Amino acid sequence: MKITITLILVLFPILTFAQKKTKWVSLFDGKSTAGWHSWNENSVKGWHAMNGVLMTHGGNGDLVSNKEYENYILEFEFLSEPKGNSGVIYKVLEDPTNKELFAPYAAGPEYQIIDDENYPDPLNDVQKTGGNYDIQAPSDFTVVKAPGEWNKGKLVINHDKIEHWLNGKLVAAYTYGDDKWKADVAKSKFASWPYATPHARGKISLQDHGHAISFRNIRIKEL
Repeated sequence: MKITITLILVLFPILTFAQKKTKWVSLFDGKSTAGWHSWNENSVKGWHAMNGVLMTHGGNGDLVSNKEYENYILEFEFLSEPKGNSGVIYKVLEDPTNKELFAPYAAGPEYQIIDDENYPDPLNDVQKTGGNYDIQAPSDFTVVKAPGEWNKGKLVINHDKIEHWLNGKLVAAYTYGDDKWKADVAKSKFASWPYATPHARGKISLQDHGHAISFRNIRIKEL
C-alpha cells in the first residue's frame, strides 16, 4: 500500500500553495461587477457589465478591486472612445480616513489609456497609451489601435520589476523604488503623495476620467 501511495504521489503530485497561485483567475465574470467596488464605497456605482464588457459612460468614479495583490501578471482588453482618457492603476492604497489618498492615482502607478492623436489637450510622451503615466513614455507609439477598437494590455509586476505591454509588445519597463524611479517621481506631481513611498501590495483600479471606457477579458495570475 505504501509503495502504491508513493507511486501515485510521484505521478500525480499534490499541488503546493505556490503552484496553485500560478493559475489564471478571472477578475471579471462577464456578467456582473462581483469582486469590485467604487472608490471608497462598499458597492459599485455607475459601472455596468453588459455583453461580456465592464464599462462606464463616464463621470461615475474609479472602480477598485476588492482584493490586494503583490506579484502578478494582469491581462486585460480595453476600448476607449475618441478623445477619451482612462487607465489601469496598480499598487492602489485605499483608506477613506486618509485625506492624502484622495484618488487611486495618489498611491499607485498608472498604465495610461488615452486617445494619443485626438485628445483635446496637448500631450507629452509620458502621457501616452501604454506608458507609466507622467513618469515613463511608451517606447513605441505605433502599436496602439484607434479609439473604438479593442487593445490588449498586460502588466507584469514581479517584486520591483514592472513591465507594461501593449498589443503584444513591451512598451515600458522600470524598477519600482530604485534611485531613478525616486528621481523621476521627485520631479513629478506625485512627489508629495503616498505614491512616492514604495509599497509592495495594493489594489487594482480601472479609471473613470469622465469618458466612456470599456474593459473585457480581465484576468490575473499571481506569481
